[in-house]
Amino acid sequence: MASNAPVGKPTDMSSPRLPKVAGIDSTVPAPPHTVAHLPGVPSAAPPSDAALPPGVLIQDRLASWVSDLTTLHELTERLIKTDSLDGALREMLGAGAALVGARRGMAVLEPADGLGPTSTIGLGLAHADLGTIETVPRGSGSYGRLLDGLPEADPPGAGLPEADPPGAGLPGNGPTAPRRPARVPEPIAIRDVRTEEGLDPRHREVAARLGYAASYALPLATEEAGRLGAAVWLYDEPAEPDERRRHLIGLYGRFATEHLARLLQVERAHARVATVAEELLPSRLPRVPGVRLAVRHLTGPQGGGDWYDALPLPEGALGLAVGSVSGTGPSALAAMGRLRASLRAYAVMEGEDPVAVLSDLELLLRLTEPARSATALFAYAEPAQRRIVLAGAGHAPPLVVGDHRTEFVETSLSAPLGMLTCWEAPSVELSPAPGETVLLYTDGLLRRTGDATDRAFARLHAAASSVPRADRSDPGAVADHVLRTLLPGGLDPAVEGEDVVLLAARFE
Repeated sequence: MASNAPVGKPTDMSSPRLPKVAGIDSTVPAPPHTVAHLPGVPSAAPPSDAALPPGVLIQDRLASWVSDLTTLHELTERLIKTDSLDGALREMLGAGAALVGARRGMAVLEPADGLGPTSTIGLGLAHADLGTIETVPRGSGSYGRLLDGLPEADPPGAGLPEADPPGAGLPGNGPTAPRRPARVPEPIAIRDVRTEEGLDPRHREVAARLGYAASYALPLATEEAGRLGAAVWLYDEPAEPDERRRHLIGLYGRFATEHLARLLQVERAHARVATVAEELLPSRLPRVPGVRLAVRHLTGPQGGGDWYDALPLPEGALGLAVGSVSGTGPSALAAMGRLRASLRAYAVMEGEDPVAVLSDLELLLRLTEPARSATALFAYAEPAQRRIVLAGAGHAPPLVVGDHRTEFVETSLSAPLGMLTCWEAPSVELSPAPGETVLLYTDGLLRRTGDATDRAFARLHAAASSVPRADRSDPGAVADHVLRTLLPGGLDPAVEGEDVVLLAARFE
């Protein structure tokens, strides 16, 4: 169709062109008879257009607008489906390259508030190429000039009217003028690196080494979001986007910046939750003669209430505990911290009786947080005698791994804490052989497999049985092997679900 004919000279854009986007030419071609492609964006028309009937000109103009809007819709739809900063930056780079007619590019994420995260993503550029570009003095590179000139995000309340001065509203006096939003700098186009004035010699040297002759840099910033970063697209030949392409990439860039700002807030929130969760758990495991400890704790995006503890007790004893609090997010983390701190106190006072420890914990939970439930397992270990006494409340049984056996500990069935008016279940005692490892874990390890409960237990048993003999002397290696076998893809931080805790204790 005429509306899909190329625009501008073929030499103005790098080749080869990127694939089409959803059936629409991703380079956003323009019809040859279009007078103006988008409101406020003029475009030169061939002299023969003056002889065309007005109806044809209007139809061509509408067809061009529809094509542009459809392309932007397709590209923004693809961008909005990304749920990570890395994925959004890569999608934005590819779509932007299609809009400006480039083949390569890079995006730099560098929030102005200095809170991070920072990253550099390349399109058609190897990691070494990105490092080479970063050797260009920051003041000479287009993205560096943009980043240094971009505004920070306004503080809360910025842009709103300030407090009225005395006399405001009286005749002859007016309210205080609102603050003006920070200005976002214009994109920077370098049509020919070889002839551009004011460039550092290193800039020209890097361009020659990487084989690009021109660039177009776009600030990733808006008045509301402030500075997030900048994107640069590289051309193989001297080139510069025409006015229409600049308008399209400007619209797309503003939308991409707002989307990146939302993802940045989410990622920072997840990082804060993960930090709080780690701070609520032991910073390091204790060293107790006769036993070696290792733990693996994987958290989900919302931050669950799974926890663990290893507490030295009098006379060389050791208290081991794992548990899970219902719910996710900050409230579950706070409840987890309170529950763990309470269990430590009860363990110091009456740790030799795990049933009494969990009974006290049940009473506390029922009185202070009646709407919440929790599972817990507490083990009182005497490493010198290789003796363990444990009790569980709605928790999965431990697993003993050794050279001659791999078996679950037979514990009595019990409801979770907070589910019964009065909780009490008998404790069990076991004696690990020298060199055996006892695995304590949370239900999240089983549920993250995606299998039914029976199948998940069977897979856990098989994973523990398959630990190489050379790794069985290291509790950390045992835990790593079990996790790799059960969750070969790891714990996807973008997938909602429970946390995973695996505590391994190897008795000498």
